[in-house]
Amino acid sequence: MRRGTDVHRICLTLPTNRECSATITAVAAEADHAARHFDVEVHLLILDSSDEATLAAHARTVAALPGAPHVVVHHLDESAQRDFLRAAIARAALPDPERVLGLMLPDAVSYGACTNRAFLIAAALGCRSVHRRDSDSRYQLFDGEPVYPVHHELTSLGRRAADAAAGVSEVVLDPAVAHRPVSMVGASFIGELSVDIGGIQELDKEVYDEVVGLWAPGHWSDEQRRGLAEESFKGAGLLPFAGDHATLTVVDPMRVDMCNIAFLGDVYERLPLPPATATIGSDYFLIHAVHDAALPGVLHNRHIENYYTGERRTHAGFLAYQTRFVKFLLSMLYFHFVYDRMAEAGAGLLDGDGRLDPAPFAAFLAESVGLDRTENERRLDTVEAAYRRLGGRYAEFARAVAADRQRLLDGAARDTEDFVLLIGAWRALVDASRDAGPRSALR
Repeated sequence: MRRGTDVHRICLTLPTNRECSATITAVAAEADHAARHFDVEVHLLILDSSDEATLAAHARTVAALPGAPHVVVHHLDESAQRDFLRAAIARAALPDPERVLGLMLPDAVSYGACTNRAFLIAAALGCRSVHRRDSDSRYQLFDGEPVYPVHHELTSLGRRAADAAAGVSEVVLDPAVAHRPVSMVGASFIGELSVDIGGIQELDKEVYDEVVGLWAPGHWSDEQRRGLAEESFKGAGLLPFAGDHATLTVVDPMRVDMCNIAFLGDVYERLPLPPATATIGSDYFLIHAVHDAALPGVLHNRHIENYYTGERRTHAGFLAYQTRFVKFLLSMLYFHFVYDRMAEAGAGLLDGDGRLDPAPFAAFLAESVGLDRTENERRLDTVEAAYRRLGGRYAEFARAVAADRQRLLDGAARDTEDFVLLIGAWRALVDASRDAGPRSALR
């Protein structure tokens, strides 16, 4: 077993802002499984934005974890994360450092920003890959044993696709890209919808189809929108794991989720995720980038079980989550434009070494900022009218959308501008983090 200075380090990360002691314990067991079955040193990175009492409970959970050979646990509160980021930003000598810090550690919830922090800390720790899990999910059991996604992730990630073919069930990959490394391995989830809109479906299926269809491109037909609504946010459905199946392919972004994903460093060290706040789906950009650049991936079926936490069922949680959903719908004006250009660019998204080139992504995003907002105005009109028809708390939310209309429209464009800025700063941030080494990430 290779356990010297050339050891392969991986980062298994769990970002959280809620109580999840059971998940911490479960993910630690997955880290132990990875270290016992693969030639890796696992850095379990818990990025904790919870309140003081929950943070203390998590610290007790971490302290009680059984020691595991070749597993190193890092539990970082926001203060420790901020210290790390300030140092990295200063070392990178970036202009407007406070704005960059705000994009990396904003005051509001940001799915992209929390994962971006994991990417930089992984670079500092010397990890070659990041494997992400979520605090509102758990592992399936099969024959009484947890079904760990890391099995497929470490079997294939980073290997030349032609060599990885021996470790999967089937190959659906153009031989022309078989020389490239497997850059992403992922699966989805089973259980409850990944977006808290099941209540709309229960109240009125027609309204559900209308609202969910809003995330489609503006030119799609009603039939296409209904088809999208039928497929969206359901993950892998409800059928439990019954045996392994993995496909070497260019992975369809609709088939994987960020609660069950692993990226090679050559992906996330080249391109960050959008740092938008209070917006679902802001952390899926790299999945699209890997797909459109035709980088090989593995799609497997070790799906994670998704469930809703208590907070998401409160009235405040409802209003917050509906806001995130609406902001997601508005972001699609810009992202559909960018995705179309990414698809056209294909191999043009790669540099001469076959790695993601940040320049075309930044150019497409910058161009999208100037798009006419009429399509987004129609989206808000539809949301307001649909939610008013549902009545009750949905009607209350519709009134809030109407009152906040201009800020929502402006914010979607500003989020895109922020992403362009972060892409421009990213390489310097990664280099500064890696150069600082592991001690910069520890506290």
